[in-house]
Amino acid sequence: MEEVTRRSSGSGLIIGKFMPPHLGHLHLIEVARSQVEQLTILVCSLAAEPISGHLRYEWMCELAPDARVVHVTDENPSEPHQHPRFWEIWTHTIRRAVPTKPDVLFTSEKYGDELAARLGARHVLVDYPRQHMPVSASMIRERPLAHWQYIPACVRPYFVKRIVVTGSESTGKTRLAGDLAAHYGTVRAPEFAREHLDAKNRPLDSSDIELIARGQIATEEAQARKANRILILDTDLVSTIAYANHYYGFCPPWIVSAARERQADLYLLADIDVPWVADPQRDRPHMREHMQMLFRTTLADLGVSSYSTINGSWAERWRHSCAAIDALLLTA
Repeated sequence: MEEVTRRSSGSGLIIGKFMPPHLGHLHLIEVARSQVEQLTILVCSLAAEPISGHLRYEWMCELAPDARVVHVTDENPSEPHQHPRFWEIWTHTIRRAVPTKPDVLFTSEKYGDELAARLGARHVLVDYPRQHMPVSASMIRERPLAHWQYIPACVRPYFVKRIVVTGSESTGKTRLAGDLAAHYGTVRAPEFAREHLDAKNRPLDSSDIELIARGQIATEEAQARKANRILILDTDLVSTIAYANHYYGFCPPWIVSAARERQADLYLLADIDVPWVADPQRDRPHMREHMQMLFRTTLADLGVSSYSTINGSWAERWRHSCAAIDALLLTA
């Protein structure tokens, strides 16, 4: 029987994989907070699981800042049928992680009665039928975009689909990125290098490369928390690498590694079959073919096996971009 109003001055315990955390977990935590003074949350992970245990631990630390969050990495069985000493193994792990016996165990699972009895705690079963929050972690892993409303902001960057509008100068990237963000009801991550150059108010040099890369990453991550299922990026580290190699003849290896790790779900390569538009930050109108080839080479070097080339009139560019994004979302 679910209990949500009884108050206590004691301690509470929540155990879970949180793979990933969702609003159902946050509801469980809120119920626990209303009933105990001290709350411990065990984030239990196995090395082979698809989402890093450390990342899940970091998420829970952010989502429950007033709780004691402990990361448990014991390679324990997940179900009682997997080991004859299942309950003994888990009881030992929990007592080691939580030396002081908890007064209340909060779960949304049937196993809570057995585990609470073995721990000498009272069991509070919260929203077992999933009526308050009709979602599970497996549902989110299978179709994250379909269950977006149940994913907390700090977790969303992990699942958001990233679409990069890339290419050389004066190809309409910023306009296209902004229009796509508006069309899909989401946000755009701007090009950090342009903002940095405006703020610096003098020519860039090689010392700016790493600063620009870090700024671009930070901008993307901040916007990813605000995104609605997809994030439109007005360039990414591909541009940083291409321009670093062009202007300075090198790019720090960590930026190349980061670009590979942060590879987007879709690249829209804006072609140069549009008129050049003068801008104080543009200086290569005579090298458009060369620069565009550099972007293609950079994408290939990073292992981007396919991308959509966006060319033609504005209407054609728009149609091609939306078609590529819609095709991506059909599989999400």
